[in-house]
Amino acid sequence: MPETPALPVVLIACKVFQNFIEKYLPEGLIQNLTFLDYGLHRVPKNLKIALQEQLDQIETPSLVVLGYGLCGNGLDGIQAGEHTLLIPRTDDCIAILLGSYQAYQHEFSTIPGTYYLTKGWLESGSNPLEEYQEYVQRYGEEKAAWLMDTQYHNYRRIAFVAHEQDDLDRYRRIAKEVAQYCERWGMVYEEMLGSDQYVRRLAEIAASLEKADDDFIVIPPGGELKQRNFIHL
Repeated sequence: MPETPALPVVLIACKVFQNFIEKYLPEGLIQNLTFLDYGLHRVPKNLKIALQEQLDQIETPSLVVLGYGLCGNGLDGIQAGEHTLLIPRTDDCIAILLGSYQAYQHEFSTIPGTYYLTKGWLESGSNPLEEYQEYVQRYGEEKAAWLMDTQYHNYRRIAFVAHEQDDLDRYRRIAKEVAQYCERWGMVYEEMLGSDQYVRRLAEIAASLEKADDDFIVIPPGGELKQRNFIHL
């Protein structure tokens, strides 16, 4: 990629990465940081609306770093406008927390039927136990159980992944409560301590866009972020 003129750098990311990203940003690189609520990913169209609103509010043409994956197609259709967008090429936050797309693929090939938990998903109530409780209130226990069985009976592992040991320790109790509920499908509980490699590279590329490789998506001004951009060839 040819070297591009320096642009102001703006970062918009999921709150799950707040401490993680801030730790590795070079001093003075980012002109503005915005961390959006975890819960937006529960309804992808709401995530898209919130991200587009944030982008449209940026007055100066900028390099906008989006600290998200595709997130249930929540980023499909995002309009760059007058900005350049930089996004990790990954389906969701799991590969970012694990440190690379390759690390995620390794886990997928080892145990394909894995349901991942993160502190953000635990805090926002996006997990099978919370989902079951919501279904019970709406449909009653019998239908709730049937709905959950149809969604989760093929999973074999529930893995709590975090980038810091403190997060594993702090959220272990609630993660295990979710895992205990998931034992009905034979899921085995596991904890994974991730890597900072992906976030370090994201910060490095934000400072020098020409270093972007296949693990990242760059959308030029006037472009549109599409689902197909996230496919690894």
